[in-house]
Amino acid sequence: MFLDESEQVRKIKNLDCGFRIKVDHEDDLWTLSQICTPGSAVGMLSHRRDSTTGTQENSRAKGAERKPMWIVLEVQSSSFHSFTENLRVHGIISEAKLDIGNHHTHIIVPGSEIEISREGGLSETDISLLAKSFSSGKQVNSGLIVVENDEILLFEVTQYGMRDVSQFSLRGGGKRYSDTSGIRDGFFTKVAKETILVFKEQIPLIICGPGLARDIFEKIIRNMGINNEILNSPTSIGGRSAANQILTDGLADSIIGKNALIYQIRTIEEGLRRISINGNVCYGQAQILEAAKQGAVEKIVILASVLRSEDSGMNLLWSNIIKDIKISKGEIIQSSSDHDSGEQLSSFGGAIALLRWKLD
Repeated sequence: MFLDESEQVRKIKNLDCGFRIKVDHEDDLWTLSQICTPGSAVGMLSHRRDSTTGTQENSRAKGAERKPMWIVLEVQSSSFHSFTENLRVHGIISEAKLDIGNHHTHIIVPGSEIEISREGGLSETDISLLAKSFSSGKQVNSGLIVVENDEILLFEVTQYGMRDVSQFSLRGGGKRYSDTSGIRDGFFTKVAKETILVFKEQIPLIICGPGLARDIFEKIIRNMGINNEILNSPTSIGGRSAANQILTDGLADSIIGKNALIYQIRTIEEGLRRISINGNVCYGQAQILEAAKQGAVEKIVILASVLRSEDSGMNLLWSNIIKDIKISKGEIIQSSSDHDSGEQLSSFGGAIALLRWKLD
């Protein structure tokens, strides 16, 4: 199965039943974690100890030479924790210079080049997710800084989630020392130094929060000679809620408006809004199935993990639903759960469909 020319992306090469992929970014690992599932085959350059070079017969002594070789695994499981720098794929060796039939683990990191395939080819949902994730127009991640007098929160906004980076608090509470600007400024200076270490120059920063504390923090960090693009945006609330307000209300769209995560969040929020007013929307597999049969689904946002359940019957049913939606020219958005809106989506069965008209 092949990508259309319009979908062809520079980091993917077509194979007969899959693709050869160059992993350039940590965000790519989340995408691959959704696709490197049981039933797939994953090949990459890896290493195995050659027992013939060891000091003990038929052993894998620690002194045995580790030889580089191309190893293809029949995937049994994968292990990935959000915002980590590697994806571990476990399986049985099906192709290699030695040890066919033995267990092995591929550790996939940015810079790895892998081949992933499945008998009969990858599914349309897998191909779609790959095409969007590995497109040459991928947006740079952003730093999101929520500033209050006594607390500063650092987040990283990626293409699939929002990561908690650090939390800094002024001992005793900044409000208590609101008239003692020196104490607060010292606190802000310390956090600004940490911020510069965390976010590289190419990462744009969004400084937000209620009140004027964010303006003081921006002045301090700019005086340190930071070269990052900075957007200062007021919010009506502080804490993590301020970060969510930035994402949902479009307060920083000049920086993150084209981010895939933002599109997911806006679609989920629109679905929740329609649910609250009994609008053109449905959720739950049975209702979505009926809407898809009628051609009523304009857009569906669904957790990527839901489309790849271990329940084969469930997978087949969702696959048929997705086919019906595509036939009626509906849009399919595969979402992660690594943000607050994604967690809300989970509570609605993992999918919400925006409809062209209300179901009877």
